[in-house]
This record gives sequence, C-alpha cells and structure tokens, in this order.
Amino acid sequence: MIMKKTETECPAFPTAKEDLEAARHHVASPQTQSPSYKLAYEDQEFLLRDELRPIRLQLELLKPELLQQTENVVSTIVVFGGARIQDPETAEKQCAAARVAAQGDPANVTLSLALTKAERALASSKYYTEARKLASLVSGCCQEPGRLTHVVTTGGGPGIMEAANRGAHDLGAKSIGLNIVLPHEQHPNRYASPELSFQFHYFAIRKMHFLMRAKALVVFPGGFGTLDEFFEVLTLVQTKKMKPIPILLFGEQFWKRVIDFEVLVEEGTISPEDVLLFKIVETAEDAWREIAKANGLPI
Repeated sequence: MIMKKTETECPAFPTAKEDLEAARHHVASPQTQSPSYKLAYEDQEFLLRDELRPIRLQLELLKPELLQQTENVVSTIVVFGGARIQDPETAEKQCAAARVAAQGDPANVTLSLALTKAERALASSKYYTEARKLASLVSGCCQEPGRLTHVVTTGGGPGIMEAANRGAHDLGAKSIGLNIVLPHEQHPNRYASPELSFQFHYFAIRKMHFLMRAKALVVFPGGFGTLDEFFEVLTLVQTKKMKPIPILLFGEQFWKRVIDFEVLVEEGTISPEDVLLFKIVETAEDAWREIAKANGLPI
C-alpha cells in the first residue's frame, strides 16, 4: 500500500505545482519557446513517447490508488459481467418490437432471427436485475461514513457493470468504475461515483486495481472480456499469486454450457481441487450470504 504524504513533509522545497507556475513566467525567447525547455512533467508530447511507457504504467497504477486512499476506500466487492446484457425494461421493449415485426412478415428469416435474439436478451435481463439487487445488498450493509468497505467495483461500462453500479446508486452509496479506452466508443455508465470513476489505457493495470482491495468476486454471464478477467483471477489464486477470495459464478445454466470444468479435470490439465476455487450461485441473496460468511459480515 502506498503511504499518504502530509502537506508539510517537504516544507523546504517548492511543490511541483508552485514550480510549474513559476516556470510559466519566463521571458519569451527562442530558447524558452522550444519544446525542450518545458518541464518534463508538463510536456505531454514527451510523456507520450514510446520510451516513457514504464512511467505511464506507474502513473496509471498510482493515480487510482491515491484517489481511492483520498476517498478512504478500504475494500471492494468486484462484479464482472457482460456489457451487452440489457435491463429488463429495454429488453422487453425490443422484444415486443421484434415480435410485431416478425408477425407482420412470418416468412422473413432475418426478422425471425432478430426475434430469437431479442427473446434471448429478455431472458438474460434477469442477470441485470440480480446484479443490481446484489449491489444494493452489499452497499446497504457495509459502507460507513468516512470509511468505505466492500465497495462495489465494476468495469464502469454498460450491461452488468451498469446494473451493479446502479444498485449501489439506488442506496446513495459510492461505487467504483474502472473504464478502459477502446477503439470503439466507450464511456462510463452514469451510476458509478464520479470521484471513483477511472479511465485506463493498460488492461494489466486495470486488472490489478480490480483485485488490490477485493474481498470477493462475482462473475455474471459475459463474453471474452468477462472470461478473460475470470480466468486471470482463477490463475492467480490457483498459483498462489493471490490470496483466496470467494469467487462466485452467477447462473449455473450459463456456466455449465459455456465451460466444462470436469473435462479439464478428466484431461488432467487441472487438479480436482481446482474446481473448488469457485462456487455457483443463482440469486443475489445466495451470493450475498457467501460474501458475508467469508468476510464475517452480518447477513
């Protein structure tokens, strides 16, 4: 853990902010107008050079850490899940529209497929409801004034991430969103606390921040990103690079279809005890009981 510095720790020297202000009051000349004359920490073009990647990695690790310390975030409950899972209201409207369209042209294969997809999305919207409910259960029991424990933390995007941040928001509790820059449009959902909404360039550093304070991990159905995050945590716990925490998979029907862990055991690629690293749950209440039991919290 990075230690906080007090304002008076280095009283003999000007702060970086003070020096930056002083540096801006120079006499204009070819020398002072040259990019080389800029203070290194003000020179964005310099900081963006390929050779500065190690510094940017450090900054990306440090900034969210210091701001979480400022907000007194002590521990987190991490929620992973698909960005494409819709809230029930949206899913219901889209399904109704797709149904009308398909009924109006029964021979249209494209419309039939769209209806099937919309019906599946509506069925999956139950996970949005459960993620929102779980986040409310966690946030309602754990946060204290001036000390934030078991703070709901997500990837900050739509879908399950939005649902979990929303569940905390419903109670007026703070929650964390760890967004990532992607080639397509990406923006944080509106329910994560603004002062705890972060944007990352490096997936690796983002993953570290997911786990640095985590007291439990809940994994809802999702795609490549969700699977990547889930398997990274499994690997860290399996190899003892991380202390065990409750890892809860939400929705047996989904996970049994997507991953056959027993095949991995039969093939000898994982040990039989490795399947005990996680547990499958079906409801927000089930997940909360597991989290509370593991962390000594009242249910």
